[in-house]
This record gives sequence, C-alpha cells and structure tokens, in this order.
Amino acid sequence: MTDSRIFELMQKHPTKVHVSRQYSRQVAMLLLITLAWLASCGGAKKVNYRDGRYHSAREMARIKAEERRRGGSKTKGKYASSRGKTKIVAKRGRRRKLPANISRELATVVQTARSYEGTPYKWGGATRLGMDCSGLLATSFSAINVDIPRSSNEQAEWGTPVRPQELQVGDLVFFGASPGSNRITHVGMVTEATAESVQFIHASSSLGVTENSLDTDYYLSRFIKAVRPKL
Repeated sequence: MTDSRIFELMQKHPTKVHVSRQYSRQVAMLLLITLAWLASCGGAKKVNYRDGRYHSAREMARIKAEERRRGGSKTKGKYASSRGKTKIVAKRGRRRKLPANISRELATVVQTARSYEGTPYKWGGATRLGMDCSGLLATSFSAINVDIPRSSNEQAEWGTPVRPQELQVGDLVFFGASPGSNRITHVGMVTEATAESVQFIHASSSLGVTENSLDTDYYLSRFIKAVRPKL
C-alpha cells in the first residue's frame, strides 16, 4: 500500500508543476499588459496645461478666446532637422498692432521683446540662445540705448508705481514665486492693456519667452506690483 501511495504522488507531481508554470505565464502576461497601459497613460496629452501649470476649464476657455481675438494662436508646422528627422514646431499667427498713442521708443522696446518670443529660458541668459525674465527686459530696453538694472528686484524700483487697473503698454509687472508672496522673483512687460484683459511678455521658466494673460488665477495670485519705466 505504501508503494502504491508513493506512485500516486509521483504521478500527480508533474501536473502540479505544469499548472504552476501556466499560472506564472498568466501573471507575467498580465504584468506586461499593465505596464503597457501605464506607459500609454503617461504619454497622453496633458489637458488644460499651459505655462507650467494646469488651468481650470473656465480659464482655458478664456485663454483660447483671448488668443483667437488677438490672432495670436499657435499653428503647427514641420521642418527637417540636420539629423534628417522631422520636427513639429509652433508658429505664431498675426499679432495685433500696438496702440497708436505709445511713443516710438516704447514701441521699439515691445517689438524687440516680441522678437525673442520662442527663445528658451536660461537663468542669467540674455541672448537668443537663452533668456531669463530680467534679461529680456534689459535686452529690450537696450534697443533704445536705455540701461536698466539687471535683476528683477532692482527693476521693481526703476519707475513709478502704478495700480493694476491703470496698467498701460510698456509697464513692468512683478510676481512672487508662490501665491501671497511679497518677495519678487519674476518680471514681465505689458504688451496689451484693454478693458477686457492685460497681456504681458516674459521669459517663463517652462516655456521660454512667451506672452500670457495677467487675468488668470495663477498670475493674479502671485502679482506683487507694477511700475511705469523711466523714459
């Protein structure tokens, strides 16, 4: 009887091994499917993501409406790189003209700043290879032979303080790194000021030199002050 019992166990053992291997393959297949799904989710397009942050649906609707109104929405174009690969780049559409009542000097400053749009951000940079926020303003004012302080903190004292509701094209706007902060870490220049909105150009750490609306929760919560430059 004992020999018969051992023989039965030996017959059952290969079956258990076969079932165990089949189970392992199923687990491995499930793991591969899960990883593939996670990778596809990670590569999905970021919805409502602009200027290094997520916006609410309401904010995105306002931003897109403003872009359509200004004629400054981005369109995609293709070009061949030196390595033979095709890249997709953003091209700016037609922009609105500057107000007729601003001075020629100030118009030159704004146009110079806009000519750097698309330049990547670089801390301490002041060229088309890389630009930071205070460097953009210093470079733009140098186009009319006006030297301004290099740091955003010093630039905040270079002019007459103005209230947000009195902003004009050419005014400098200053921001903190976080909502409610009183420490200036960022600066931009107003390029459009109407009853509907205020646009400003700046060197964003995430998007490089670009124009944004001041009328968003992100920038309004970080806004500290504005000054009118000494010209």
